[in-house]
Amino acid sequence: MMDFVNDDLTTAALLLALGFPAIQLLLSEAIQTLRQQGRPLVGTLQVLRNLLMPSLASLIFLTAIVHLDPESRAIRFNETVLWICLLVASLSLFDTLLFSGAEAAQRSPLQLGGDAAADGESWQSRIPKLFRDLARVFLILLGAAIILSVTWGIDLGGLVAALGVGSVVIGLALQDTLGSLASGITLLFEKPFEKGDWLKVGDSVGRVTDINWRAVRIETIDNVQIIIPQMIIGKQTIANFSQPIKAHKEEVFLRYSYRHPPNLVKRVLRATALSTPGVLEQPEAKVATVKYEDIGISYRVTFFVKGYQDRLRVRDDFQTRIWYANQRFKLSIPLPIREILQANPDDRDTNPGERLSQGLQTIPVLANVERESLSNLTEEASLNAFAAGEQVFAEGDQVRALYFILAGRAEASIVDSAGTTRVVYSLGRGDFFGEIALFSDQPSPVTVRATEDLEVTLILPDQAQTLVERKPSLARELGTTIEARTRLIEAARLGSISTS
Repeated sequence: MMDFVNDDLTTAALLLALGFPAIQLLLSEAIQTLRQQGRPLVGTLQVLRNLLMPSLASLIFLTAIVHLDPESRAIRFNETVLWICLLVASLSLFDTLLFSGAEAAQRSPLQLGGDAAADGESWQSRIPKLFRDLARVFLILLGAAIILSVTWGIDLGGLVAALGVGSVVIGLALQDTLGSLASGITLLFEKPFEKGDWLKVGDSVGRVTDINWRAVRIETIDNVQIIIPQMIIGKQTIANFSQPIKAHKEEVFLRYSYRHPPNLVKRVLRATALSTPGVLEQPEAKVATVKYEDIGISYRVTFFVKGYQDRLRVRDDFQTRIWYANQRFKLSIPLPIREILQANPDDRDTNPGERLSQGLQTIPVLANVERESLSNLTEEASLNAFAAGEQVFAEGDQVRALYFILAGRAEASIVDSAGTTRVVYSLGRGDFFGEIALFSDQPSPVTVRATEDLEVTLILPDQAQTLVERKPSLARELGTTIEARTRLIEAARLGSISTS
């Protein structure tokens, strides 16, 4: 019995029959557990399970059970495979332990200020993965050459000479490719840009979608993909619109008449910029007087948007709102344009007062007001225009006019205690608003915003009071409207009205 237990053949057979499956099962369980936890050690264990362990089991089988000659080709081949697998597993373990946290640092978001690299960025995170992969391949090839020399007795001198000659030939044939590779490695080390950044390379402007050793892919704002070889990028001056900060600065130049005070113009331009969706509060928008020219004063509006990709949309919104702001504040832009206008008695725009009077007559609550009273209102009233999305006045503002809608639509909303915006009621042509704040002499309980291009008539407090006194039915209708809208506002604050 003791001879049976001590027999080398029996020990090797039991080791292969029981030990090998048990070790493979343990490695499989460990790989599954680490994969669920997202651990980087999974790759090393896979090399052990799939390469190293089968090679070791094959060597034990050939030497301990089959008893092949140690100098035989099969044993030498198996030893070569085993040592190469051990080398691969060792390099994989070394890479995992040394660089496991580096990839997370490379994927960290770019800071909005300061240097491109984070203050606590380690040297591991500065080494590109491509360089690590190339170094691993080089070490594996070098190790394989040494293993072949030791196991098979191959003379490395001749191999090195052959590789040297071959390298020269390959280098001449692939000089462009190798140049791109060298440029790619350099750029990956320097990291002047990363995926998602907006670049200008030569005449091409686009967002980086992919970076590899051979080329950089950028996607233009017209959804056209451009592939630029790394060697060309290495010779170009690159403008990165996403670094050192993501926010992008936009400048708009406008010219106004000399008869408008510069401080008034600057206040209107700055307020319009801040009210435009997409314009950042910080860094703050600024307006500067640039130059006194022959036909007017030139102003520069500077504001920031969240990213380079937003600049065209925000710029368009801002320049659109400028027209409406100019109409409201009676600001004119002097342009060297000559217009020849032909008199047309049917053109309403040639007589703004008549147009305003006719517009007031279409308001239901003013339908029965005497023409003389409407004429008096027309003399004091004013027409204002608001772009879709513009705010007429905000919750908490002091309202000093009664607004009648001649065209377009708007909505009134509040912000409840939870900070949620709730639409209280909608307004259309013929409706009026501002009555609650005007007649209670309290700040406005709602924010009114245009949902379409809006044209309104402003009736000043004195004229509104005179109108109410001359038409008692208007006073009753205003009182009913104020009461109904107050109930809607209270219900919205209690959460009885759905959010916008």
